[in-house]
Amino acid sequence: MSGPRFERWDPQDGPVTEKRMLNILESEGYEVSSYTYRPGTAFPPHEHAQDKCDAVIEGTFRLTVAGVAYDLGPGDRLYVPAGTRHAAEVIGSAAVLSLDATRW
Repeated sequence: MSGPRFERWDPQDGPVTEKRMLNILESEGYEVSSYTYRPGTAFPPHEHAQDKCDAVIEGTFRLTVAGVAYDLGPGDRLYVPAGTRHAAEVIGSAAVLSLDATRW
């Protein structure tokens, strides 16, 4: 993978649920943790040693990679290759329920 890859939920897959998204990410070989981020939460630019995917179940989570902002809503996910510098922040007044997935 050379750069970030943004994917939206396919409505034909039914409603977005944490379990359905977890199953997708685990089938792709990711280890997954669930986090809830309060409004105002922000992560400064950073990078990870492993491939990462952020998937949103509720709320809006903005990830910025190389100056491009991706606003992830329910069902959206952004795949970020290892070593890619990025930042993240909760957008709006609702908390974000996010699945944080990593893969070596």
